Amino acid sequence: MPENQSPDPFEGRLTAALRDTGDRFDTDRAALVAGGQTRGRRARMRRRAGVLGGAAGIALVGVGGALLLPTEDSSGPERSSVASSTTARPSASASPAPFSDDDLLRELKKLLPEGEFSEEGARGTADELGAFAHLVYDDGKGAAAIGISFARVEPGSQQIRELTECPDRTFVEYDDCSTSRLPDGSLLKLYQGYEYPDRRVDTKFWSADLVTSKGQHVTLSEWNSPAQKDAPITRPNPPLSTAQLKEVVTAEVWRRVVDALPENPKQPTKKPAADPLPPGVSGKKIGETLTALLPQKLDVVKQGGQDTEYAYVVVDDGKGQSLVQINVQHGMSDVADQLYGNGETLPDGTRVATRQGNGDDRVAGVVMWTVDTMRPGSDGFRVVVSAFNNGAAHAEPGRATPALTMEQLKEIALSPKWDQLAK
Repeated sequence: MPENQSPDPFEGRLTAALRDTGDRFDTDRAALVAGGQTRGRRARMRRRAGVLGGAAGIALVGVGGALLLPTEDSSGPERSSVASSTTARPSASASPAPFSDDDLLRELKKLLPEGEFSEEGARGTADELGAFAHLVYDDGKGAAAIGISFARVEPGSQQIRELTECPDRTFVEYDDCSTSRLPDGSLLKLYQGYEYPDRRVDTKFWSADLVTSKGQHVTLSEWNSPAQKDAPITRPNPPLSTAQLKEVVTAEVWRRVVDALPENPKQPTKKPAADPLPPGVSGKKIGETLTALLPQKLDVVKQGGQDTEYAYVVVDDGKGQSLVQINVQHGMSDVADQLYGNGETLPDGTRVATRQGNGDDRVAGVVMWTVDTMRPGSDGFRVVVSAFNNGAAHAEPGRATPALTMEQLKEIALSPKWDQLAK
């Protein structure tokens, strides 16, 4: 059973994409989540097939909603891609009046404290690439980039929770985050973090996400620099306090802006076929099972996960903390040859692949050990468990190797308790 077999192709693509998300912040995290929902749970599992490809991959789980500025060059990466995944607007007797790019800039500047504006850019609500406005604002204490963008989400959907839930500090380092419900039923998330998760540059990124009961989504973002990246830090903090972020993002005009967005031409007209796969395994049960299977000498100092398919624990054996994470997925049989082509097949038909190597290119010295298994049968039931030599995705290694050996990881992944969860 080779310990350094060729990488999982899904793992590689996802890790690269999420590293890009973390390092460049150009990608809209909300769009990543929404896109998976639009394509269906099976596509989400394809995306998550490599979620254990590195600690950076779990950034997808909890960052949610850090929607930044689209570029004006439509040939480049579009950070307004969430607009393309929005739901259709409820029918109304008359279409709301559109907002031009000048309208959006004018409304944004009216809501900001007195100061000087430069480097303005915007797209109006009629633009199929999505509406946004951005500018550089200087209140006399240093120039700072500020941007606002708009989208529509399905009321009552899981996506709203993902947009307004604060990140898990195991995977995202930030200073403060809070979510509150406003008197009108809207949800507001206020976030204070950093442009680069690994803090290699201390550019601060602060944001406010508003999602109304009607599914109107407004994101306001600001930095302590005149650009998101590759610009000098001009002030200790972004210019707007959390109270000011709240005041601007909750302005009534932005709800009318969202209402004026065109209906998504790519919105499916027919309901998707019923998902033939079993429902996702409960994340809570996955976490409980993983904890029960750990060696007794390990102390669990932290645990968490998703609603389905994923859980993690941080353990300590007295020699330093170690992150251990696990994915439990159905429906992966059609890519089994790609995942386990260089692995081994056990007598009962279970396929096993192992990997030992670098855990995260952003943090020097991170080691990741993985055991990836798939049970026999057409269901394609996959259990993947990994351990790291640090206790958080962004943390420096606190030990030479993970707290679990490869044999212990294999024993966990092959436990019959997972098969019981699959039923």
